[in-house]
Amino acid sequence: MASDEQEWRLSLMRRLAERDRREVTPFKEIILQNNRLLDNVAQLKADNLKISVENEQLRVAFATGGKGNGKDSNAAQIAITALEKKLLAQQEELTDLHKRKGENSQMIVDLNLKVEKQQLIVKEKESCLAEQKTANNILKAEVQMLKSSLEELKKLNNTLLDEHTALQLAFSALEDKLRGVQEENRCLLERLMRYKSKDADKLNEENESFLRKRLPSIFRKRSDKLKRDLEDAVREPNSTLPRLTRNSSSHSQHGLGDSDSYDNDNDRYSSDTGGVDHCIEAGCGPELDMFSSPNSRLRDVLCHSTTKPDNPSTIFMKFDAHENESHAVRWSPIERVLATGGADRKVKLWDVGKASPEPRAVLSGSSAGINSVDFDSTGSYIIGTSNDYGARVWTVGDNRLRHTLTGHSGKVMAAKYVQEPVKVVTGSYDRTLKIWDLHNVACIETKFAGSSCNDLVTTDSLGSTIISGHYDKKIRFWDIRTEKQADDLLMNAKITSLDLSKDGKLLIASLRDDTIQLIDLRKNSIISTFSDEHFKLSCDWARASFSANAQKIACGSTDGLIYLWNLDGYVEATLKGHSSGSGFFHSAAVHAVSWSPTCNGLASVGKSKRCIIFSEA
Repeated sequence: MASDEQEWRLSLMRRLAERDRREVTPFKEIILQNNRLLDNVAQLKADNLKISVENEQLRVAFATGGKGNGKDSNAAQIAITALEKKLLAQQEELTDLHKRKGENSQMIVDLNLKVEKQQLIVKEKESCLAEQKTANNILKAEVQMLKSSLEELKKLNNTLLDEHTALQLAFSALEDKLRGVQEENRCLLERLMRYKSKDADKLNEENESFLRKRLPSIFRKRSDKLKRDLEDAVREPNSTLPRLTRNSSSHSQHGLGDSDSYDNDNDRYSSDTGGVDHCIEAGCGPELDMFSSPNSRLRDVLCHSTTKPDNPSTIFMKFDAHENESHAVRWSPIERVLATGGADRKVKLWDVGKASPEPRAVLSGSSAGINSVDFDSTGSYIIGTSNDYGARVWTVGDNRLRHTLTGHSGKVMAAKYVQEPVKVVTGSYDRTLKIWDLHNVACIETKFAGSSCNDLVTTDSLGSTIISGHYDKKIRFWDIRTEKQADDLLMNAKITSLDLSKDGKLLIASLRDDTIQLIDLRKNSIISTFSDEHFKLSCDWARASFSANAQKIACGSTDGLIYLWNLDGYVEATLKGHSSGSGFFHSAAVHAVSWSPTCNGLASVGKSKRCIIFSEA
C-alpha cells in the first residue's frame, strides 16, 4: 500500500513538472517582462498621483496666495508649468506602456498558438515513437528467435556433416568391396566362358569324329541339308541367324540315334560359342569352305547378298499416339509391340499385329514429358526417361510401375539396360551419367561427363562399355569395370542421338549440323557421312536408327520426311504419309524413328502427334 502511495506521489510530481515545462517555461521571460511593465505602470501611477496631489496643493496655494508678492507668484507659476510638463510626459509614457502591453499581449496569444501546434506535433511524434518502439521490440524478439534457430541449425549441420562423413567412408569401403567382387565375377565369367568353349570344341571334335567314322552316309546327308539351308538363307532377304541354327540342328529328326546328345549339347552351348558357327563346323567339308570362318563371315555373306530387302514404302498403320507431340518410339525385341512416349507424360504400348490401333497398355507415373523409351533384351521390362528429372521401369506383362529412379538434377534424356535386368544407366542434362542397381533401387555410380548428355548406348549385354553423346560435340566411351578416365571422340557439332549395330562394330551419331556420321568402333574413326540438301534435324534429341541388318540408316527431318540412306552414303528413299481427308501425316517435324528387329518395318513419331508404321510394298 505504501509503495502504491509513493508511486502516486511520484506520478503527480512528474505530471506537475511536465505541466510546468509545457505551460511555464516557454512564457517565463514574457511573464517577467510583463511583471516589470506592470511595476513600472504602478510606479508611474503613484508618481502621477503624487504629482496630481502636489499640483492640486499648488493650485490651492496659488488661489489663496494670489494676492502675495509677485516673486512667489512667478515661482509658483513656473513650478506649476514644470509640473504640468512633467505630468504630460508621464501621460505619454503611460500611453506608450499601454501600447507595449497590448503588443506583448498579442505576442503571448501568437506564442500560445505556436505552443499548441508544437504540442500536437509532439503528440504525433510520441505516438510514432511508441509504434517504433513496439516494432523494435518485435524485431528484437524475432532476431533473438532467429539467432537461436541459427544455433540449432549449426548444431544440426555439424551432426549431419559428421554423419555424411561416416556414411561416405562406409560407402567408399563398400564401393571398393563391390569393385573387388565385380572384378572377381568378371574373372570367373571369363574362366567359365573359356571352359565352356573348350568343352564345346572337344564335343565338336568327338561328334565330328564319330560321324566321320561310323555314320558317313548320315554325315553326307547332313552336310547336303546344311548346304541347302545356307543357300536358302542367302537367297531369302529376311533370313536370320536363329533360323539357320534351328535348321542345322533339326537333323535329329532323321534318325541319328546317338547323335541326339550332340544336338542337345549344341543347343546348350550355342549361346556362349555361337550356334551358327557350331552347326557350320559340324558340317565342314570342301564344299563349305566359304562358311568355315567365324560368325562375321557368315553375317557378311547374308548382309551383302545380292537379294536385299526392299525399303519400307507403304503405310502399314497410322494412329494418334499421344494427346500432343510424341518424342520417342521403340520396337520390342521379341514381339510385334511398339512403345511410344510423348509430352502428355505417358508411355503407351501398341500391338501392331492387330488391325485396331488401340493401345495395349498406358504406362503412367511420370509428372513431365517422356524423352526416350527402351526395352530390355527379353522384352519383359521397359524404361522411360522424363523431364521431371527421373526414369521409371515398368513390367510389360502386367503394366505395373516397378521402379522410380530419381537423383538427377536435370531432365533425363536417355536410359539403357546394362547387365540386364540388374542395372540401368541414365544420361541427363545435369552433365552426369548414373548407373542404377534395380535390386536396391539406388544409384551405385555417377560418371561426371562435363556436358549435357543427349543419348547413350551400351556395346554388349554385360554393359561393360557405355557410349554417350553430348552437347559439347564429344562422344565419350566409359568402361564401368574400371575408374579409367573416359576416352572421347570430337565431332563437328553437338550430338543428338546414337545407335549401335547388332554386332557392336558400327555406330551412327546424328549431329546438329544436319549430318549423320558412321563410326567404326574397331578403328575409333569416322568412315562415312550421310546428309542431304533438304535434310534438317528437327530438335536437339532427334533420333536416327540402324536397320536390323545394319545396312540402312533412317532419320526424320523438319519437313516431315524420313530419309533412308544405304551404307554407301546414298539416299535410297524418302518417306512421308499419304494425304487423306484429315490432311498430310507428318506434315510437321519427325522427332524419332525405329527399325523393327524382327521385320522390315519402320516406325516414326513427331511433332504432329501421329505415329506411322511403314512396311514393304
